[in-house]
Amino acid sequence: MLLEVCANSIQSAINAQIAGAHRIELCENLAQGGTTPSFGLISETRKHLTIKLNVLIRPRPGDFLYSDLEFEIIKKDIEKCKELGVDGVVCGILLSNGDIDIDRTKELVELAKPMSFTFHRAFDFTNDPYKALEEIIATGANRILTSGQQPTAIQGIHLIWDLVKTANERISIMPGSGVNADCIDYLIETGTQEFHMSGTAQIESKMAFRKLGMTLGNPDEDYKINESNIEKIKLVLEIIKKYS
Repeated sequence: MLLEVCANSIQSAINAQIAGAHRIELCENLAQGGTTPSFGLISETRKHLTIKLNVLIRPRPGDFLYSDLEFEIIKKDIEKCKELGVDGVVCGILLSNGDIDIDRTKELVELAKPMSFTFHRAFDFTNDPYKALEEIIATGANRILTSGQQPTAIQGIHLIWDLVKTANERISIMPGSGVNADCIDYLIETGTQEFHMSGTAQIESKMAFRKLGMTLGNPDEDYKINESNIEKIKLVLEIIKKYS
């Protein structure tokens, strides 16, 4: 079984590797569901990792209905990831009616090769998960990241279970959102072989000087950093190893 850690910084990615994670999904802006990381972050992270590196390709927060201009940005980001030696990309596009945008997704899957292609949690916003499953399989994508169309994977476990059975090894179903040591046993029972977690913890900034009365919008967060936590990841890996 494989554990992928969603890392929001180079230090988070390094922490995940130290903990024993098998793969990183690199992104920025986790609080908004993740967006495409900078090329500088991708490049430097690639240099410091020996494990596989996937990169989230999402040009903005919000929905997954993209304009032609945004689609061009997505394609250019995928091409740049290929140049930087990334192992896989994580992306997804929907139509306005909640269906998978099959044509454009298929174009991205082909563009990404030989990198792997994960269809991300845009899947959780589709109008029919079983129809979406078949449509994503038709695009040639390698896996689907999903919380079972619920806020967390443990809440959506019944749909995840059905998706694994329905997929019948034609595509990997990877549970994500709220995955931790308290629920990983239940998710393993679905029969899936890949799991996705962030395992973040808040750490205090090392800034000695702090400007009183100045904030970027949330004074409680100005001197806090969310970072992947080695111990949280290790706890999940220890449980996974029992089933391997």
